[in-house]
Amino acid sequence: MIEIKVPTVGESINEVTLLKWTKKDGDYVERDEVIAELESEKATFEVNAEKAGVIKLASINEGDTIKIGDLLASIDESAAKPATATNGSPAAEVKESSKKAKKEEKKEEKKIEFVADIKTTPVAAAMIADRKVDTKKITATGPEGKILKEDVLAALNNPGRKPGAELFARNEKAEKMSNLRRTISRRLVEAKNTTAMLTTFNEVNMQPVMDIRNKYKDKFKEIHGVGLGFMSFFAKACCYALQEWPSVNAYIDGDNIVYHDYCDISIAVSTPRGLTVPVIRSAESLSMAEIEMKVVELAGKARDSKLTTEDLTGGTFTITNGGVFGSLLSTPIINIPQSAILGMHKIEERPIAVNGQVVIKPMMYLALSYDHRIIDGRESVSFLVRVKELLENPDQLLFGKDPVKTLLEL
Repeated sequence: MIEIKVPTVGESINEVTLLKWTKKDGDYVERDEVIAELESEKATFEVNAEKAGVIKLASINEGDTIKIGDLLASIDESAAKPATATNGSPAAEVKESSKKAKKEEKKEEKKIEFVADIKTTPVAAAMIADRKVDTKKITATGPEGKILKEDVLAALNNPGRKPGAELFARNEKAEKMSNLRRTISRRLVEAKNTTAMLTTFNEVNMQPVMDIRNKYKDKFKEIHGVGLGFMSFFAKACCYALQEWPSVNAYIDGDNIVYHDYCDISIAVSTPRGLTVPVIRSAESLSMAEIEMKVVELAGKARDSKLTTEDLTGGTFTITNGGVFGSLLSTPIINIPQSAILGMHKIEERPIAVNGQVVIKPMMYLALSYDHRIIDGRESVSFLVRVKELLENPDQLLFGKDPVKTLLEL
């Protein structure tokens, strides 16, 4: 009998949450098959079967918190594998069982054909299929937008009522915080309480960057296989500015200030389970295409809950983009132990003065929140001005300097 225990996922992590069993008690599993999904305070990860055999699951429910080292499951590797096809022809009983299973599958497919893309509990799915309920008329109240049995009953008892039409409803519910949400809460409060946080603002004319994207985006996609977004421009600009103002790329460790000659850029990614901040390593050494590829890779892993501890640890500076949600201006909170975070915002056409004339330009507010214990006003403001200069003159992003001034050695 092989015991599978909750693995160690980090020095400071003592417990995890069981998100989902992917196998049932008594199932036969092959070696390396995923048997469960767990969530730590930093990431979601899978647990695999160490041997092939019949699995016995521990008495743990989905959503329960369990300790590192606890027994998760056991596998009887001596158990015989279920009968399969022999000499190209299945055994009679297996064949009959297969026919029944297929019939049942077809019945179930018919039942759930119009809820295939909708998150529901099994009971809710059966009720929707049986009563032919239009899922658009159901208001989901479960975690991550899942439709519960009560939601289906509410739709059946109030036909024709639009979701959310009960303006004066006084319902409330308690939902246990996930490990990730608890960690986010703790770190945000810790950042507010342990840093001398201050925010400085500026605005950038995004027209030059937008012109480049519009001119080259198709060719860029054709050659590199990835879209040309704004993040690569901002990451490049920040890397040059961080190297010019190293205190913005440093952090406090006790009585020491730790400086970095590399730029590990953390990017804030919103997921259904909460905010995660995966890291682009050595961004200063990457090309625009490599940065975009990394952004797509990390964002995809975040959405699919596949980020590893390695993806999330480290980072010397963070970029967050509230503009994708429509934010015009905000004061982002530092991602400790880092000392600064840059907030991007919504691009909005506004009148500005250019050479004494009022013109309309696509403008973006930038916000730099920083720890005043390590970064002075001169460094923070100069850093943000440098980022603005690089974005408004994208030709300087090639090597971080004005080409003409470099030519003239000025």
